[in-house]
Amino acid sequence: MFGGEARRDAPATHSNRDAIAAVLRDVLPGRGTVLEIASGTGQHAAYFASLFPALVWQPSDRDAQALSSIGVWGEDSGLANLRAPVRLDASATEWPVQSADAILCINMVHISPWSATQGLFANAARVLREGGPLIIYGPFLRDGVETAASNLAFDQNLKARDRRWGLRRVDALDALAQENGLRSAEPIPMPANNLMLIYRR
Repeated sequence: MFGGEARRDAPATHSNRDAIAAVLRDVLPGRGTVLEIASGTGQHAAYFASLFPALVWQPSDRDAQALSSIGVWGEDSGLANLRAPVRLDASATEWPVQSADAILCINMVHISPWSATQGLFANAARVLREGGPLIIYGPFLRDGVETAASNLAFDQNLKARDRRWGLRRVDALDALAQENGLRSAEPIPMPANNLMLIYRR
């Protein structure tokens, strides 16, 4: 059991969850297991598990406080298809989850070392079933597309906090996908200057 005081609330979740869900309806399989990487507060996991009852939702995170918050949101939801969170470091050579029908990663790539994104793709290539999607949401930089001033400022702020952080270029992720045998699709524009990137095994 998790203590109620561990429950966190991220305001951004309330503003982006419906736009993300609209894309997920078109991308997620009808049944199976969705592995969510870097679930953070756990709000997205609880919300999406309620919207997609035919899917088993497996949240994860590397941070102990995040795992506690995810656990509280899960317990409070009472959803049978929402699993207890597992500790998972995206950059690890092997993950504790061995197979998934889809992988979802929201707002991790820009606030983690590049090794986390490298691990995300390498493990997705092993864990995903044939044709399964790796779905990545967040702010990115694109060649030939003007970057919003707010995203440039955000990028500078991130790098000031940790030099290993910062907005990543879409073509860098596409290159990782190719290295790991994943197919890329055209990025999907999202509200507030974000993108949804879809890759398939």
